[in-house]
Amino acid sequence: MNNAQIVELGKKYVMNTYGRLPISLVKGQGARLWDADGREYLDFLAGLAVNSLGHCHPKVVDALQQQAATLLHVSNLYWIEPQVQLAQVLVENSFADKVFFCNSGAEANEGAIKLARKYAKKTWGSDKYEIITMEKSFHGRTLATVTATAQPKYQKDYEPLPQGFRYVPFGDLKALERAISPHTCAILVEPVQGEGGVNLAEPSFWQGLAKLAAANKLLLIFDEVQCGLGRTGKLFAHEHYGVTPHIMTLAKALAGGAPMGALLATDDVANAFQPGDHASTFGGNPLVAAAAVAVMDVLLNDGLMDNCREMAAYFMGHLRRLQEKYPFITEVRGLGLMVACELDRPGADIVANCLEKGLIINCTAGNVLRFLPPLIINKADVDEAVAVLEEVLASVVAADAANAASVADAASKANTFSAATAKLVPTGGQSQ
Repeated sequence: MNNAQIVELGKKYVMNTYGRLPISLVKGQGARLWDADGREYLDFLAGLAVNSLGHCHPKVVDALQQQAATLLHVSNLYWIEPQVQLAQVLVENSFADKVFFCNSGAEANEGAIKLARKYAKKTWGSDKYEIITMEKSFHGRTLATVTATAQPKYQKDYEPLPQGFRYVPFGDLKALERAISPHTCAILVEPVQGEGGVNLAEPSFWQGLAKLAAANKLLLIFDEVQCGLGRTGKLFAHEHYGVTPHIMTLAKALAGGAPMGALLATDDVANAFQPGDHASTFGGNPLVAAAAVAVMDVLLNDGLMDNCREMAAYFMGHLRRLQEKYPFITEVRGLGLMVACELDRPGADIVANCLEKGLIINCTAGNVLRFLPPLIINKADVDEAVAVLEEVLASVVAADAANAASVADAASKANTFSAATAKLVPTGGQSQ
């Protein structure tokens, strides 16, 4: 089938929950994708930070093929060897002592909310249940995680929402301190806000956050679903700030495209969960766990985080040059290869025009161009992406100039008409 045929069938049979672009991507290799019409694209979105190793990385493909030919699935009523291996790698390379596996970032955050509340009730009493989250955050689409997501646009029409969440501006320590109540048990925060617009807080915020949590006996939960696993140039984004959570959530890049999430915690906190308290039928099954073991091997041993830092500096330099040239880019920001250009206008048309020219990016928060390329990109890839982006931005300038000229021409014609009309109106005396 071609793009048009797939789109037509999709509109007929698939629920309308996405504003999908009118192509179907059917093949990938490295940082490249191809659609059903055979057209090639440079991927600077990586499946929303999922394909951090690029598409069809040979080590991940090999792991999936071998595991698929051996054992696809058994339940978590039994020990699963690849899952145990993955847990060991995650623990040995993080603050955590134990891991729970699930299928997505939303499930990982749902599990984190449950774990925090259960730990708090067992440790501090039944009145400890409240979790503080940040404005412009994004934590998932379940009822609990969409409530934790402090953005009304995601919550609309799902009321009544679960109780027990309070919101403060991201990076505002004073507001955070004021929000702490006798019922507060945890603070849930993204080290870099992704869906909210690639927002960063000052380093002092993170130090103050850790002090507030310690002083008030609160659990720190870091949502690293999008910003974790090498995306920022370190394995975990919180490592940039010198703070350590009690609970951390991962997903997206963890299994290289296979659906997987993880909830990590210190022993003290993890022990609040006992058999029967939480579960996931597919969580960490042999197939996805084997893929994730391969992903972690590549991340830790193939120099991807060094490449991420190098390419991030190179890419951001180009974007700042574009910002100087195009004033409607109001800010360039990011950490590692989690990068954004904020605009003074909506960005959807720019995304669509980039796609038409073979570059895949996206727009979040309405006016923020977001770039999440695979960590394997090189300077030639960056140069190609920047060339396409600059061509599209130049067309925006041309369109602005044409619109301004059209408005000026209309105003000039209106003034001419008004002047001509004025000559026809008597200027003095009365009619006889």
